[in-house]
Amino acid sequence: MRHQKIMSMIGGLALVAGALLGAQPAVADGPPEQPPAEFTSDWHDPVTAAPPVAKPDTPSCEITLAAAQFRDFTPYKGSYTPPKECGTRWNKVVLRLDGEVKGRQYDRLGYLTVGGVEIFRTSTPQPSPDGIRWSVEKDVTRYRDTLSRPQPVEMLIGNVVNETYTGVFDVRVTLTFFTARGQVKSAVDTPDRVIPLDSASPTTPRNTERVLAEVYATGSGGGCEEYWYLTVPDAAPYSCKATDGPYREVQIRVDGRLAGIAAPFPTVWTGGWSNPFLWYVTPAPRAFDIQPIVYDLTPFAALLNDGRAHRIEVSVLGVPAGQPGWSTPTNLLLWQDEGSTVVTGSLDRHEESAPRGSSVYTAGSEHRLDTEGGHGLTVAGHLNTSHGRVGTTVTRTLAHTSVHRWGEGENPDALTGRWTDDETVTAGRTSTRTHRTYTMDGETTVGAGDRLRTVLALGDRADTVVVRNGQRLSWTRLDDSYRGDATYTTGVPRDQRHAVGTTTERYRLSGSGGCHDRTLTTVQGTVTEDRSRC
Repeated sequence: MRHQKIMSMIGGLALVAGALLGAQPAVADGPPEQPPAEFTSDWHDPVTAAPPVAKPDTPSCEITLAAAQFRDFTPYKGSYTPPKECGTRWNKVVLRLDGEVKGRQYDRLGYLTVGGVEIFRTSTPQPSPDGIRWSVEKDVTRYRDTLSRPQPVEMLIGNVVNETYTGVFDVRVTLTFFTARGQVKSAVDTPDRVIPLDSASPTTPRNTERVLAEVYATGSGGGCEEYWYLTVPDAAPYSCKATDGPYREVQIRVDGRLAGIAAPFPTVWTGGWSNPFLWYVTPAPRAFDIQPIVYDLTPFAALLNDGRAHRIEVSVLGVPAGQPGWSTPTNLLLWQDEGSTVVTGSLDRHEESAPRGSSVYTAGSEHRLDTEGGHGLTVAGHLNTSHGRVGTTVTRTLAHTSVHRWGEGENPDALTGRWTDDETVTAGRTSTRTHRTYTMDGETTVGAGDRLRTVLALGDRADTVVVRNGQRLSWTRLDDSYRGDATYTTGVPRDQRHAVGTTTERYRLSGSGGCHDRTLTTVQGTVTEDRSRC
């Protein structure tokens, strides 16, 4: 295993407008290696260009949350107790997964829950015969309420081990607690309660003044919904079908009424696009730290505050009826008004544009599917809090365009897609505007000698600005771009594939809090460039 490196992802962009910057990224040890002519039985351990989680300069302590070897679909079950030596006031809690695997194995999906609250969702790298190690870090401070008392722990990376697929995932997960100086709330604004949506009818505290829902939505499981962006209507001759084509939308409802919409992120797992050689070292954006979709449900808080149970349900628009493939574990994050026993108010506005969507199939020597879709939703409400009347308006607008082209036998198979998710949340005098753009542009072909080639570009971009009374308070700009080109011989034993591949990831994050700009390039599994520009 060459140059074991820390795989770090940030998890705060979905919950706050800013991001924690300033930590220095890891750099390669010594000069770059010369790559081999083709992939061998060993390659660089997984690494991304994302920044590490920034850690405060305060006393800390670490505990092991879970440690297990995953061979099948038996979950690890344990218990958690808050560390006495760090008290109960923390200004940051950092989760870290360290894993090892060798042999042969598919990419697998995993989760970790504490007290029923999912705090981490991940997928795994595919191993080399000689073995790899990888690590993931995530800021889990927002789960302070869950972590403040003893809880049961459950973790699973579902796996199959047999004579062919020999890789066993050996993982250890730790939590590092950084003690707070002064009042906890002054260090970081975290929810007072976190409730897992293990029942469709939760009851929330009656003095709730802010409500967020986070949904770890993933299309996975090996079926067509794992590649939902490539599905086609029934009339088109393609292996993955969906009645209305590839438009997907993750929706959340309160008592049957649409309360939030979002575009799912087009995650590519480490076996995606028929070419694991693209992902052996550098995974696609978000593959190792699956970020939840976050909805602001505060306009519905007055309804939820009546002391009764309410139905809160998540669904994925566009999935054919009865077809599995999506997982949507959900948490409710609640902030309470310390000066009130009951917070009253009302839902004042609910406007939904007519969902639009069409997939037009054109037959020919090159089959083609042109898809457009979109939706808009605005909800507004007010609350009578101990610090006055506060109105909240949430507007979200989605758009999707894609062109899917394929030949006979699905060779070649190509997609160009773009998804936008624009959101504005205005609470009192403060507005947070976020523009998200996800892009995918790739093609897979099988040529002479059964040589399979995949060329793929991916983009994960988000611009966020926070404004109060017309004055900009903070801003962030994220641009995580990936490019890959890999070729191997199909239908032969692993040692006869003669695989070659080049990948580049550039992760840029700038804003009022600082700057991170790092580029990683790999050739045949060797890191040939590790460059920081900030």
